[in-house]
Amino acid sequence: MEYTTDYKIKNFTQVPDQDSINHLIHKALEFKSKPFKNQSIGKNKTLVLLFFNPSLRTRLSSQKAAFNLGMSVIDLNATEGWKIEYTDQMIMNSDKAEHIREAAQVISQYADIIGIRSFPSLTDKEKDYSDHIINRFIEFASVPVISLESAIRHPLQSLADVITINEHKKTHRPKVVLSWTPHPKPLPQAVPNSFVEWINLSDVDLVITHPKGYELAPQFTGNTPIIYDQESAFENADFIYAKNWSSFSNYGQIISPKSDWMITQKKMNLTNDAYFMHCLPVRRNVVVEDTVLDGKKSLVIQQSENRIYATQAVLHQLLSSANSL
Repeated sequence: MEYTTDYKIKNFTQVPDQDSINHLIHKALEFKSKPFKNQSIGKNKTLVLLFFNPSLRTRLSSQKAAFNLGMSVIDLNATEGWKIEYTDQMIMNSDKAEHIREAAQVISQYADIIGIRSFPSLTDKEKDYSDHIINRFIEFASVPVISLESAIRHPLQSLADVITINEHKKTHRPKVVLSWTPHPKPLPQAVPNSFVEWINLSDVDLVITHPKGYELAPQFTGNTPIIYDQESAFENADFIYAKNWSSFSNYGQIISPKSDWMITQKKMNLTNDAYFMHCLPVRRNVVVEDTVLDGKKSLVIQQSENRIYATQAVLHQLLSSANSL
């Protein structure tokens, strides 16, 4: 298949269409082999990164990807500045000192691309699933916006995951299992939501397994098969993607700890010698046994490296699209 650069994207916040996914995978793998091949495209361009919650891989991989393209980077822990008001027609006499209408326009003066990372409240489902923070930035920013993770999606992680599966798959259409795993605190649904979106547009057979009560939002799962017996779901799997998420129906809650859902070597032995995947960070011997995480079939470090080239491919496409306007 031939890939071109003639499709354009203005922002990057969720899964694109299938042709665009294939293009981004191809572009990312090109950058992986030649990271500095397009440094001229980022010359005199600035990426502003706004982090409304902590980050390790996303922060560092985004900076590395930008540097590979010749860009400068401004990195801001957004919670350490003014608190931003996102609602219109508010009397701003409380703890919010800046309104999104001004903030987004001001930051746009300093940036050629804005990257935003935010988390959900896990208390207000309607507000979280409106993705109000990133969408309000898009509304008032005058430059492209890239999601570094939002309340409900993590598209850069999912692109890196799809790249990793493409690199390691042994059959044309492997079986991929997204498995819920235990965790001591409630976590967002962003990673599994995005993973399901991206994988369902890829050449794989996806199965989701989790305890009853941990169903994801129907807008993401659609007709994806759901199996409530983890060991049954693992049979003949080629990839096991482990991730915890809190309940969507009982929003943001841990219904029960379910420690027996930890990924063990015994469970991995039920698979077709499957690879193990996780987005990191991971709680050892809570989410997954050491023997699995440290084993030869673990791809977690490869996934984290591919975050660089996934981001680089997206930044390149945003810059290319902006240059052609």
